[in-house]
Amino acid sequence: MASDNRNLLVEGLSDAVGFVGGALLGFWLGRLFGLDIFAAGYGNSAIGGIVLVGLGGGLGLQIARRWRRGQAKKQGKDT
Repeated sequence: MASDNRNLLVEGLSDAVGFVGGALLGFWLGRLFGLDIFAAGYGNSAIGGIVLVGLGGGLGLQIARRWRRGQAKKQGKDT
Protein backbone atom coordinates (compact mmCIF):
# COMPACT_ATOMS: atom_id res chain seq x y z
CA MET A 1 0.00 0.00 0.00
CA ALA A 2 2.73 2.46 0.95
CA SER A 3 4.63 1.58 -2.22
CA ASP A 4 1.55 2.30 -4.33
CA ASN A 5 1.13 5.70 -2.68
CA ARG A 6 4.80 6.51 -3.25
CA ASN A 7 4.52 5.52 -6.91
CA LEU A 8 1.46 7.72 -7.35
CA LEU A 9 3.23 10.62 -5.64
CA VAL A 10 6.29 10.26 -7.89
CA GLU A 11 4.03 10.03 -10.94
CA GLY A 12 2.07 13.15 -10.02
CA LEU A 13 5.09 15.22 -9.07
CA SER A 14 7.10 14.26 -12.14
CA ASP A 15 4.15 15.04 -14.42
CA ALA A 16 3.67 18.41 -12.73
CA VAL A 17 7.34 19.35 -12.88
CA GLY A 18 7.60 18.24 -16.51
CA PHE A 19 4.51 20.16 -17.58
CA VAL A 20 5.30 23.37 -15.70
CA GLY A 21 8.97 23.26 -16.69
CA GLY A 22 8.08 22.74 -20.35
CA ALA A 23 5.46 25.48 -20.27
CA LEU A 24 7.94 27.91 -18.73
CA LEU A 25 10.53 26.98 -21.33
CA GLY A 26 7.94 27.62 -24.06
CA PHE A 27 7.03 30.94 -22.45
CA TRP A 28 10.64 32.14 -22.32
CA LEU A 29 11.33 30.87 -25.83
CA GLY A 30 8.32 32.87 -27.00
CA ARG A 31 9.60 35.95 -25.20
CA LEU A 32 12.96 35.44 -26.92
CA PHE A 33 11.21 35.44 -30.31
CA GLY A 34 9.06 38.45 -29.38
CA LEU A 35 5.82 36.51 -28.87
CA ASP A 36 3.94 37.90 -25.88
CA ILE A 37 1.31 35.55 -24.46
CA PHE A 38 -0.07 38.44 -22.39
CA ALA A 39 -0.44 40.89 -25.26
CA ALA A 40 -3.78 42.69 -25.50
CA GLY A 41 -6.28 41.05 -27.82
CA TYR A 42 -5.76 37.94 -29.85
CA GLY A 43 -3.11 39.06 -32.26
CA ASN A 44 -0.50 36.85 -33.85
CA SER A 45 1.94 37.56 -31.03
CA ALA A 46 -0.45 36.35 -28.35
CA ILE A 47 -1.57 33.28 -30.30
CA GLY A 48 2.03 32.32 -31.08
CA GLY A 49 2.94 32.65 -27.41
CA ILE A 50 -0.01 30.51 -26.35
CA VAL A 51 0.95 27.83 -28.86
CA LEU A 52 4.55 27.75 -27.63
CA VAL A 53 3.45 27.46 -23.99
CA GLY A 54 1.09 24.61 -24.89
CA LEU A 55 3.68 22.76 -26.93
CA GLY A 56 6.29 23.24 -24.24
CA GLY A 57 3.97 21.90 -21.55
CA GLY A 58 3.06 18.86 -23.61
CA LEU A 59 6.66 18.09 -24.49
CA GLY A 60 7.74 18.52 -20.87
CA LEU A 61 5.05 16.09 -19.77
CA GLN A 62 6.16 13.51 -22.33
CA ILE A 63 9.79 13.86 -21.26
CA ALA A 64 8.79 13.35 -17.61
CA ARG A 65 6.86 10.21 -18.51
CA ARG A 66 9.77 8.80 -20.54
CA TRP A 67 12.10 9.54 -17.64
CA ARG A 68 9.78 7.72 -15.25
CA ARG A 69 9.52 4.74 -17.62
CA GLY A 70 13.33 4.59 -17.81
CA GLN A 71 13.60 4.67 -14.02
CA ALA A 72 11.11 1.80 -13.76
CA LYS A 73 13.13 -0.28 -16.23
CA LYS A 74 16.29 0.31 -14.21
CA GLN A 75 14.51 -0.98 -11.13
CA GLY A 76 13.12 -3.97 -13.00
CA LYS A 77 9.50 -2.87 -12.90
CA ASP A 78 7.15 -2.94 -15.87
CA THR A 79 4.95 0.09 -16.30
